[in-house]
Amino acid sequence: MRIFLTRWTARFIRREGMDAASIVDAVARAERGLVDADLGGGLIKMRVARSGQGRSGGFRTMLAFKSGDRAVFLYAFAKNERENVGPDELQTLRELARAWLRAGDEELEVATRGGQLEELDDGKRT
Repeated sequence: MRIFLTRWTARFIRREGMDAASIVDAVARAERGLVDADLGGGLIKMRVARSGQGRSGGFRTMLAFKSGDRAVFLYAFAKNERENVGPDELQTLRELARAWLRAGDEELEVATRGGQLEELDDGKRT
């Protein structure tokens, strides 16, 4: 299972002090079918714990997800800063999810080399 962060999401995660283990845990829960919300088009919402706290008051992440293949974290926000994404944002996120899930290995490699994506390797950023 490959895990990617978009450039924006990687910056958000660093700024908020989220650890890579929390990201990996969210993907592991999704792999077990414990998805917080299936938003259609390969887009799911997962809760991620705030460091030293639980998931309920932590962060919400939107990710493109295909079991056994890849997860691409597209967007994240703190629960205390906003309730949810709007309908237009949701549509855009679905389109992004479909595109990243259709991307082949070569496209993912190009995106990673170009800085559009950052891949997590065993819970560490590469």
